[in-house]
Amino acid sequence: MTSSGPGAHAAAGSASASVLAVDAGNSKTDVAVVARDGRVLAEARAGGFRPHALGVRQAVDTLAEAVDRAFSEADVTSADHVSACLANADLPVEEEQLAAALHARAWGASVEVRNDTFAILRAGVAEPRGVAVVCGAGINCVGMRPDGRIARFPAIGRLSGDWGGGGGLAEEAVWYAARAEDGRGGPTALARSLPAHFGLDSMYALIEALHLKHISHERRHELTPVLFATAADGDPVARALVDRLADEVATMAGVALSRLGLLDEETPVLLGGSILAARHPQLDDRIRELLAERAPKAVPQVVTASPVLGSALLGLDHVGAPDEVHARVRTHYEGGRRALTPENP
Repeated sequence: MTSSGPGAHAAAGSASASVLAVDAGNSKTDVAVVARDGRVLAEARAGGFRPHALGVRQAVDTLAEAVDRAFSEADVTSADHVSACLANADLPVEEEQLAAALHARAWGASVEVRNDTFAILRAGVAEPRGVAVVCGAGINCVGMRPDGRIARFPAIGRLSGDWGGGGGLAEEAVWYAARAEDGRGGPTALARSLPAHFGLDSMYALIEALHLKHISHERRHELTPVLFATAADGDPVARALVDRLADEVATMAGVALSRLGLLDEETPVLLGGSILAARHPQLDDRIRELLAERAPKAVPQVVTASPVLGSALLGLDHVGAPDEVHARVRTHYEGGRRALTPENP
């Protein structure tokens, strides 16, 4: 969503940059100030962006901490354009609300807010064309074409039909392990490996510790790597959960490609987020197998560049920056190396 108006020009006549790029996730926020010639003048980091938990004003205050430091280091007071890719901006109406909140801070002459999945997509492609699936704490998928058409999902959890992500996988693993221990379900090594991660000797002890908050809710994400390790050791239940995630990733990508009319064109499918970037062999191989069956023209690639690069490139797209400016920003973040891991590294 793009916003502009007189309030954004409060710093007219003062030093300004071309783009203020913001990538805000649940756990951290990165910002970058990009000059009109593509030089990255300053970068800063702050805490996670959680408007659903803290409220919009307090969440934007977290962004302001990083923006103020970056503007000070770059010796600028504003930007031509603010390109913000934000976690928890899952619906267009939320993007509009957040764009208005950022616009009120007068950081730039115009503001565009997108879901943070768009940053992963744009970081991984030379032009704004392709599909990205991100799997970290949650799961999401977006696609875009250069003509402005996009495909997206609400991605707000089970309410919108989602399955997967680190949080979802941890919950499923605990469910199967609990039932295995008390006899309601079949056996699985998860009944031992999950509690053992926290130094406990049974699922009952783990359930009690989680319920009574002796183990904080935030630590549940630690169970997801345990699930993958248990799957790698051959446990059928754990392996089935990994395969189910692969199916979900391939399904989301295939639907997005279909909506954009890209099934018959060679198209990059970018894989990002902590779970997909970890390249777990079973998950990685199965995703590629399923895409080869359902979308043979898809070219799966893992994005390793910082997502703030994608925010910056989206901002440069908006201001019509030339190719050499895009290339200079990309070189800054990639260090002369490719940001993508090809299908056959």
